[in-house]
Amino acid sequence: MHPILARAERLASYLAAWLVVAVLLAAVLTRQGLTWPEALALLLPICLVYAFVCLSAWYVCRATPLTTSGVMRVLASSGLAAVVASGLWIGLARAWMSVLGTWPAIGPTAGQYGDHEPLLFAAGVLLFLLALTVHYLLLAFEFAREAERRQLQLEVLAREAELRALRAQLDPHFLYNSLNSISALTAVDPAGARRMCVLLADFLRDTLSVSSRDQIPLAEELALTDRFLGIEQVRFGERLQVERHVDAAAARCRVPPLLLQPLVENAVTHGIAGLLEGGVIRLDVARQQGRLSIAIENPRDADTPATTRRGVGLDNVRQRLTAMFGGDARLETRADPERFRVELALPCFTDE
Repeated sequence: MHPILARAERLASYLAAWLVVAVLLAAVLTRQGLTWPEALALLLPICLVYAFVCLSAWYVCRATPLTTSGVMRVLASSGLAAVVASGLWIGLARAWMSVLGTWPAIGPTAGQYGDHEPLLFAAGVLLFLLALTVHYLLLAFEFAREAERRQLQLEVLAREAELRALRAQLDPHFLYNSLNSISALTAVDPAGARRMCVLLADFLRDTLSVSSRDQIPLAEELALTDRFLGIEQVRFGERLQVERHVDAAAARCRVPPLLLQPLVENAVTHGIAGLLEGGVIRLDVARQQGRLSIAIENPRDADTPATTRRGVGLDNVRQRLTAMFGGDARLETRADPERFRVELALPCFTDE
């Protein structure tokens, strides 16, 4: 549909502009012998009708786009369309003059009109060419906006594909570690292994319910983390302790699903599992000035040699944050001889 006809306010503005054109043309004719009433009686009706004729310039522009048509073709089609449209305008003016002839006191006489017909024809050609120029600009604007919209869609699709790939990377990694834990329990604690299988099934069912969403409330993410820690506590017993400090206002912030699980898993696998006496995993969550801060800290064996290998879980979380928030989110780690700390900072968006 024509963009001007698509919205009533655009059409009203367009017709108002043509009324201004009619007044300007009337001013020209008054300098050539017509009175203001005669000039306006002639021009106002035919200008408003010609305004709709000039809307056909939109289809001429679409038929001969500047990007794919040669210069000569554009000039030829524009000139031909302008002459045809102006010819229609002159025919309309003659028909309107026959109507005005029945009210000689209102409009100009046929003789007076004949003197001004060449001027009106030239004005019709120029006005149609102006309409073509405006419509080419509208098409260029529409093309630029469509290109921008396609670019945004491609960026969204790329981000979604990246997030799906990262989630696909995360799931086997988690299952591999969980199944190893169950395997370790089957020989020493069969009942615990069965209980861990049930907890793992519940956890996977919960993760499936949120995996289709881009973001979930932090409260749901913490609940998933608690289920995961419940699985690991079957294996480690009292060796695994959890200390949480969560700002109530932060619980409403939305985060990517399974954001904390790989970090907590690292804290268990590379921290608690390497200590005979176990230890405490500390989780601190705070919200301040539209930002969400999350810190996960775990003990580590001071005698464990340093490794240059980057963990899958940390890389996964870092890439997901970058894909979703860009430079507005960050993940930092700090390794002391006896402690390892992961800090997240990201924007806090809520449903409120």
